[in-house]
Amino acid sequence: MLGYLADFIGCSLKTVAHWCVHGDPNNLESLEDGRKNGNHKKATEEYINLLLKIVDEDPKEFGYEFGRWTAARLAEHLEKETGIKLSGSQVRRILRRKKYVYIWAKYSLEDKQDKKLRKAFKEKLDEYLRLAKEKPESIQVWF
Repeated sequence: MLGYLADFIGCSLKTVAHWCVHGDPNNLESLEDGRKNGNHKKATEEYINLLLKIVDEDPKEFGYEFGRWTAARLAEHLEKETGIKLSGSQVRRILRRKKYVYIWAKYSLEDKQDKKLRKAFKEKLDEYLRLAKEKPESIQVWF
């Protein structure tokens, strides 16, 4: 019966089961989605802008001992700054929508590299990143 109702309404069986428990059959208004009027995202534009600013900063500038941000650490820091509590996975989704990716290096070979070549590569990479921000459609990355 619930499966038929879910197919008829066009929603999941889980949604029908939820409203069977939480809805009042004598009051159809109890079945209305209270969120239908507007977008109820926790992350405001200001929150997202602050996140994008902070993710590019060194955590040590904010008094932390760790050297890299994780989504969970960003969420915790931004909760202190804004009062908005999000999970690490929510922060990760926001960053992914804004085209940020997270790559964690397991170890560093910095001391084994030629400093001049490393500097030249860094300058070239910085130029590519600058171009990618200005004209993302003009950059292709091949592996």
